Amino acid sequence: MTYSSRTTEATRKWHFTLHLQEPLTPEQADTLDGLDRFNDGRIGRVESPGHTEFSCLFTAEALTEAIAEALGFFEDFPGVLVQSVELNAVALDHNGMATPAVVRLPE
Repeated sequence: MTYSSRTTEATRKWHFTLHLQEPLTPEQADTLDGLDRFNDGRIGRVESPGHTEFSCLFTAEALTEAIAEALGFFEDFPGVLVQSVELNAVALDHNGMATPAVVRLPE
């Protein structure tokens, strides 16, 4: 954890997944590949048949700030809509949010 120069609140890295409403078209994928913001290591495209998602690792004071920053990557990307944000067991563990109520990760 680091501390923001603006406040005394700790900043940390947050892991989550963004799921698109529709898979990227080949043209959209080509456009995305040429955008610096999608190639800085904070967001990575994962494609499977009929589905596109983005694995995200953003630094922010709060999870909501990290998600908002990631969603901002898509604001001027016509035709690409984020359908949902996922916090799976790996993300919950990575984010320090795992409790006894969360499915345990395999050892």
